[in-house]
Amino acid sequence: MRNSAKNLVGLFIAFLLTLLLSSLKWLPLAVAQQPPSPPHILYIMSDDQGWKDVGFHGSDIKTPNLDRLAQSGVQLEQYYAQPMCTPSRAALMTGRYPHRYGLQTLVIPSAGKYGLATDEWLLPQALKEVGYKTAIIGKWHLGHADRKYWPRQRGFDYQYGPILGEIDYFTHSAHNKIDWYRDNQLVEEEGYVTTLLGQDAVKLIGEHNPKTPLFLYLAFTAPHAPYQAPPEYLDQYKNITDPNRRTYAAMITAMDNQIGLVLAALDKRGMRDNTLIVFQSDNGGPRSAQFTGEVDTSGGTIPADNGSFRDGKGSLYEGGTRVVALANWQGHIKPGSVVNQPIHIVDMYPTLTGLAGVPSGKSKPLDGLNVWSALSGEKPSARNEVVYNIEPFRAALRQGDWKLVWQVTLPPQVELFNLVQDSSEKTNLADKNPEVVSKLKQQIEGMSGDAVFPLFLKESFGAAKSILFTSVSTPDEKEAIENQP
Repeated sequence: MRNSAKNLVGLFIAFLLTLLLSSLKWLPLAVAQQPPSPPHILYIMSDDQGWKDVGFHGSDIKTPNLDRLAQSGVQLEQYYAQPMCTPSRAALMTGRYPHRYGLQTLVIPSAGKYGLATDEWLLPQALKEVGYKTAIIGKWHLGHADRKYWPRQRGFDYQYGPILGEIDYFTHSAHNKIDWYRDNQLVEEEGYVTTLLGQDAVKLIGEHNPKTPLFLYLAFTAPHAPYQAPPEYLDQYKNITDPNRRTYAAMITAMDNQIGLVLAALDKRGMRDNTLIVFQSDNGGPRSAQFTGEVDTSGGTIPADNGSFRDGKGSLYEGGTRVVALANWQGHIKPGSVVNQPIHIVDMYPTLTGLAGVPSGKSKPLDGLNVWSALSGEKPSARNEVVYNIEPFRAALRQGDWKLVWQVTLPPQVELFNLVQDSSEKTNLADKNPEVVSKLKQQIEGMSGDAVFPLFLKESFGAAKSILFTSVSTPDEKEAIENQP
């Protein structure tokens, strides 16, 4: 009798196990593929790098580490940023288009007193809420005149590098003033900026507890002007006769070398398998000296190469906004994959916070979409619209295959392109598609109603007024007498 009871209990347990195991087969695929949470995040940003200026886009510039990341991860071939540095970095930090808080026009100049609005809930603040250690190593450029705008006041546990947008690579200075800080304290040290940033990232990773999730924003200043590189990297490009292009190539290779050392540090620390790595340029490479920065580069060639895309940094064409980008996460992103649908830099905020398990609610309404399913290859990107920029004098908007570029100032100009058929933006189809033009114009006008007036223009007008309307310029009496008819 006892044996019969035991047999019945055994059969019942076996039945339950069979039922449980069979039910697992019916779990949704999305649940089965959900990545472990939270991952470490290494977000690498280059500065003013041309779309073509990587090996995996066919360049003669040596980028073996970026090439390996692309080959073992996903290339993002329609990845968009803002046309200039400050707006792009603001979009990453907020998940919101810069016209919503006044940072849509140009960059914060060295004498600028404004910064990214302090009522925006930034990415490092959100990640800290769920236990991340947050660090920025490299360029900030989101406000420097008041410490309330600085990284340590905006959610970063650790900061190292420049606060401004452009510095000398050897003296670490801008306009003869050193701009090199660690945790808000001025640091005077020797070394090439790119090397110092890479070394500090390696040190931080080496000292980090892998059990604590890490968000490391590694924002190189390379290859932004001034074009400067150490001899050991210049010697790798003796075949390039143009001095600016040679130095620019050397700067990118120096950056790539440091990226390789950072990846090795992750491997050594046992963190690589659970680290999502994202790499992008902050905008397209400059094609005009007026957009290379505050240092005068008008005496030489502008070395960046955006491939077949029109124009470059500062413009609303593809060359200024479609940037080189990739993502890599071993075991979670298919090696050698390509996403050829639109993704915008604002999408990285909800994507990263989603992977980290950050609850929604503290940020203002986001413009970004969670695109993890596109990065992991589960689904195409859900983004159908790209807002290139909304400014008082110009705007650009993409919906589906159509892109409208609208210059409002006189003489006004309207251009319409089909990006699938004409990614180089050579053929203006506005006259042949008036309904499309009208629809996109109306949407731009609607968005402009929510825009904050550009802080750059507001401060510039104020500065000009204080100079132009508070004094009188006339020739002195002697000069006037001598020059009278």
